[in-house]
Amino acid sequence: RRIFFSVSTSTAQTGSTDRIRSAAFRQRVVSAEDAVKFIHPGDTVAISGFASAGTPKETIPALATRIGQARTAGTDFAINLLTGASVSTSTERLLAEVDGIALRMPYQSEPTARSRINSGSMDYVDIHLSHVAQQVWLGYYGNVDIAIVEVSGITETGELIPSASVGNNKTWLDVAEKVILEVNSGIPSHIEGMHDIYYGTALPPNRKPIQITQVDDRIGQPTFRVDPDKVVAVVRTHAPDSGSPVTAPDAVSQAIADHVLDFFAHEVRAGRLPADSLLPLQAGIGNVANAVLGGLDKGGYRGLTCYTEVIQDGMLHLIKEGIVTHASTTALALSDAGFEDLQANIDFYHDRIILRPQEISNHPEVVRRLGTIAMNGMLEADIYGNVNSTHVMGTKIMNGIGGSGDFARNGYVSMFLSPSTTRKGTISAIVPMVPHVDHTEHDVQVVVTEHGLADLRSLSPRKRARIIIDKCAHPDYRPILDDYFLRAQAATGAGQTPHLLDEAFSFHQRYLRTGTMM
Repeated sequence: RRIFFSVSTSTAQTGSTDRIRSAAFRQRVVSAEDAVKFIHPGDTVAISGFASAGTPKETIPALATRIGQARTAGTDFAINLLTGASVSTSTERLLAEVDGIALRMPYQSEPTARSRINSGSMDYVDIHLSHVAQQVWLGYYGNVDIAIVEVSGITETGELIPSASVGNNKTWLDVAEKVILEVNSGIPSHIEGMHDIYYGTALPPNRKPIQITQVDDRIGQPTFRVDPDKVVAVVRTHAPDSGSPVTAPDAVSQAIADHVLDFFAHEVRAGRLPADSLLPLQAGIGNVANAVLGGLDKGGYRGLTCYTEVIQDGMLHLIKEGIVTHASTTALALSDAGFEDLQANIDFYHDRIILRPQEISNHPEVVRRLGTIAMNGMLEADIYGNVNSTHVMGTKIMNGIGGSGDFARNGYVSMFLSPSTTRKGTISAIVPMVPHVDHTEHDVQVVVTEHGLADLRSLSPRKRARIIIDKCAHPDYRPILDDYFLRAQAATGAGQTPHLLDEAFSFHQRYLRTGTMM
């Protein structure tokens, strides 16, 4: 690291401010409108972006304009779109509005695209984020015709300095037949060196262990490699990432956070977690997860670490306060204020945050080895601990499974968090049976709502049901959940996991029929 920083400093001292330090790549600079002429109907296009960070700023809007013009002229023009996870909502909306996406993979969070998916006009493949790179390498999605990747700079030797997310960019650059680079000078130049790009992954039977035993271990290099012959265009941009909105914790999210913190204290007293530093934390995106992180500054912890796929504002606060010493991630999912903080204090954060490819940030081997504490959101859980985190009423996709499965299956502790109700109390997050299962009861150890925490470890299904109803369900829904559970147990042939199959989805059917689960 010291050698690398020395080189960077030397470069800065030359007075060069051009982010494209390679003369050969400077010769390929074109407008975004010219760059997208390399993209054709039916192409599979892989783009950078993870939780909106690192999304191409100029090329995708230019592509949406080109597709819209082609459709107006009567030409059917759509692409298959591969990403790291979600991209900026405005970017995806532009492509969705012109029906420019035939297939989407692996995660999305934009309402227009979601509507197209649920109407059946856009194919969507929802997979674990740690699986994406391998599946693309194996050709599950055919050839990747072109990659569009945002970087913060290009070195003199043609290596690429990543931006605020890494995601699947290494894979896109390796497998794509053609590459368009967006060089964004709006990213702080001092981000150079924060990345750890690992080139040691291989397909079976040639895999080797991932040599990460501590959160701050570095096993790769700070830049991407790219075959210069594949780079057909370079586009200059100067634009900030779209901020991920974060609201102040409300009473519900604060109550959930308090239950989680009490659980940590209990585990420390039981000798299952180190007293000061716990174990590496993973937290999904959202206000509840952010509230949990924010609550850690009241717990007296020091020397905490984080091994996760995204860093939100709450994590920056913990790093700044010295509560978290190191955080490993694949993207910075920050609000506008969070990005301003990062830019203003980039030298401070530089050696405390590592950005990795998502196949490493979500790698099951590493998650298991480090003993990661996984905290993710859910839409609903059933009384036996099965979790639905993706499908509203069992059929309509919300966002996607993202990386929650990577961490839930392999974490030291697997926790799922949610308010007990939504839509003004008309929908319960605790139901008799989830109509779509993303995380089975075997991967769910703890369920938390504002009303309480259900520790499901070592419990049989019937005991799980009792504690989930008593601890996590909203009081308004407990009587009907109790009624269902008692009658299921009394039914002939109740079995290990009692259900009334003709009533198991009655909550959802009632909501669809009347507008409330009550």
